[in-house]
Amino acid sequence: MGYLDHSASTPVAPQVLEAMLPYFTEIYANPSSIHRPGQKAEAGVEEAREIIAECLNCSPQEIVFTSGGTESNNLAIRGVALCMRHTTGKNHLITSPVEHPAVSKTVKDLVDKFQFSSSLTSVNDFGAVSVQGITSLINKETILASIIYANNEVGTINPIDSIAEKCKEYGIYLHTDAVQAAGYLNIDLSRMPVDLLSIGAHKFYGPKGIGALFIRKGTPIHGIQTGGAHEMGLRAGTSNVPLIIGMAAALRLSVKKREEENSRLLGLRNQLIQMATEMIPDATLTGDPFLRLPHHASFIFPGVDGNQLVMLLDHAGYACSSGSACKTGNPEPSEVLLAMGFSSDLAKSSLRVTLGRDTTEEIISNFCLALTKIVNSVRKQA
Repeated sequence: MGYLDHSASTPVAPQVLEAMLPYFTEIYANPSSIHRPGQKAEAGVEEAREIIAECLNCSPQEIVFTSGGTESNNLAIRGVALCMRHTTGKNHLITSPVEHPAVSKTVKDLVDKFQFSSSLTSVNDFGAVSVQGITSLINKETILASIIYANNEVGTINPIDSIAEKCKEYGIYLHTDAVQAAGYLNIDLSRMPVDLLSIGAHKFYGPKGIGALFIRKGTPIHGIQTGGAHEMGLRAGTSNVPLIIGMAAALRLSVKKREEENSRLLGLRNQLIQMATEMIPDATLTGDPFLRLPHHASFIFPGVDGNQLVMLLDHAGYACSSGSACKTGNPEPSEVLLAMGFSSDLAKSSLRVTLGRDTTEEIISNFCLALTKIVNSVRKQA
């Protein structure tokens, strides 16, 4: 099968699996235990924290381990919002209409159940957020803005540095969901003035079920679950040592391979976009044509149901997704594409194709032939 859904999940890299295995079978003690086996496990956790901090250019004490990007987003938004309202009484949040549900539904829950208020900034035709769009919504009650770094559905990269600088100028905190970005973009937190940043390991060839949240020193935040004082009191629960080791190994490998691999992926992605748009009438690239993730291509095919297209491609031997993986099988139009100005019918005709380390020119060429044949066949039957 041609696996072309790397924004949904990536395979665990062999080097990552090798790094994890001893922590399943040999170094298995609870890292909170004070005996020598426990201290050995704890040393592995803290070494992993140092590796991730080095990759992101921040302090190890600013890294909190979580169960993944969703929990990191929840901890960032709920933790800062509840802490700030408790200490200052402020209750206003800002986000965008193109966020992952882990952000948008968290904000909605705070509004519906905890009496927070929120505002949505607009996006342009490519799904990008502007600095001016954020600043126009800031008021005296604003606590936090949460803006995605690179969009999971259309691949567009937001100007997070500029947004963060403006938020800092206005005295509000900025969280960014960098789950899609971390494996492909250079994240230097000594220069990028965000206050909170989420990552998830399975997007960059690490294991599922593990993520991290960067929390800049001095950012006010409460833990959102009770229990032990793990992770500096912000994330109760026994550390998942093997997965933490795996995430650190995966991020370090991604950083090492980034420049060379991005260049390769960019060539393949451009080949895919050119072939698909030339071979299929009315095919439209969605998202920014240039400021997008190097492995990411997304399209609209008028007259074709996106979910049907995914199933037919699967039958032909190619794994893709319609919109985002979290919406596969959902007959509702993509909220991201609706926010970008597409009609409901067009928003249901989307396809996301995301490349990876095992993608080759041959796979791209054969995929485009299969895609063209399927789209033409579906349109003839309509």
